[in-house]
Amino acid sequence: MITIDKKLISDLLDQAVANPRLRQNYDLRTSSQEGCQRMLNALLPGTVVPVHRHPRSNESVLLICGKIVEVIFDGAGNEVERCHLDTTAGNFGCVVPAGAWHTVEVLEPSVIMEVKDGRYGEDGSETYEQLASEKPTEQSAELPDEQYVVKNDGQSGPFSNSLGDLRKNIEYLIGMERMSGSMEVITPLYVSRMLNVPLEDVETAMKEMEVSL
Repeated sequence: MITIDKKLISDLLDQAVANPRLRQNYDLRTSSQEGCQRMLNALLPGTVVPVHRHPRSNESVLLICGKIVEVIFDGAGNEVERCHLDTTAGNFGCVVPAGAWHTVEVLEPSVIMEVKDGRYGEDGSETYEQLASEKPTEQSAELPDEQYVVKNDGQSGPFSNSLGDLRKNIEYLIGMERMSGSMEVITPLYVSRMLNVPLEDVETAMKEMEVSL
């Protein structure tokens, strides 16, 4: 059982402070086979979330603490709507329609719960920057830890964490961290939480891959 309490929220915010991207997520799924993405996301002022969309799913956002603004754009990149979320004002959440371009502005340290349909790597999410660059990829995906576009080698398939596939998924996750500009060391604990895999399995795989722990 996962308990969402003050300690978990405080720990997430502390981790966001230590993260160069000023945000940190926590996977709320209990199995990698769940056909959805469900997470807590701790966000600090100054974090940059690319304008992105989820063509195949609405995105439900519930504010647990703090103040944020969900910003909606049209297909030309023009801002069309702003939704201010503030628990003290009684504005607790919103639902971003499927296919709507959006981002978030963080006004003070905040934690939100996000829910979307589609497994990691299979939801077709993409950023506006990717579309505007006219460099389409074979597949786009959203990581549960707040990255919205993944460029891979065109190979796709069901999410799996067998030993061989686990190595590929670790490489995939590390590649996304590097692509996002974060050069921090990727720890086994971070990978374990992101991929919902036992820590000991991740440590074994990363040692065999000669990834620095």
